[in-house]
Amino acid sequence: MSGLFDLSGRIALVTGANTGLGQGIAVGLAQAGADIVAVGRSAPDETAKMVAAAGRKLTAISADLGSTEPIARVVAEAGPVDILVNNAGIIRRADSLDFTEADWDAVMDTNLKTAFFLSQAVARTWVDANRGGKIIQVASMLSFQGGLRVPSYAASKSGLAGLTKALANEWAGKGVNVNAIAPGYFTTNNTEGLRADETRSRQILERIPAGRWGLPEDLAGVAVFLASRASDYMHGAIVPVDGGWLAR
Repeated sequence: MSGLFDLSGRIALVTGANTGLGQGIAVGLAQAGADIVAVGRSAPDETAKMVAAAGRKLTAISADLGSTEPIARVVAEAGPVDILVNNAGIIRRADSLDFTEADWDAVMDTNLKTAFFLSQAVARTWVDANRGGKIIQVASMLSFQGGLRVPSYAASKSGLAGLTKALANEWAGKGVNVNAIAPGYFTTNNTEGLRADETRSRQILERIPAGRWGLPEDLAGVAVFLASRASDYMHGAIVPVDGGWLAR
């Protein structure tokens, strides 16, 4: 049974792996045996040390995924990969009556548009080579709910859930698994403002049955599962990892 989760010899391309959820996923995949290609705007030095401690190799590719411009270069520099994790994402907070077009476009471009076109570019390499692969999208609780003061984030993450299903419909027969993880409230840069707001933080914790904010390493197990042979018959699933938030 343990062999089902073994990622030895696999290469995982993880976007936004320098901190937070991406780091937790990248390190979990490395601990299961995968080498990591980390793509992002800043150097993933801390992640590289953690991957090395797991006995695996990390290759860093510098790219701003706020647009599709670097995608072809990223895929070329990464070389053949077995797993793609679309984790890179941003958030903008403002009342919907005041939300700007610039903030809308920035979030949609990073969270949804780039995720699609990077998925497309990687999947093309797999189909051209007559092989399969695993794509893991990082969705959100706002793939299910609307949230407050984050209209573009909610739209992008709801769109990412729909995209996961749409790509699964087309690519399952080609041996490509497309699934998503939907994290709940985690201790990341994106939630720093929420955690600093004593009232809002208390309200959030009161709804989480587990009674705590998630930690990046809490995503490692489900990421390994979705990247491994254990999930070969899973297509188009959106897996909540939320401490029970949706159960309330």
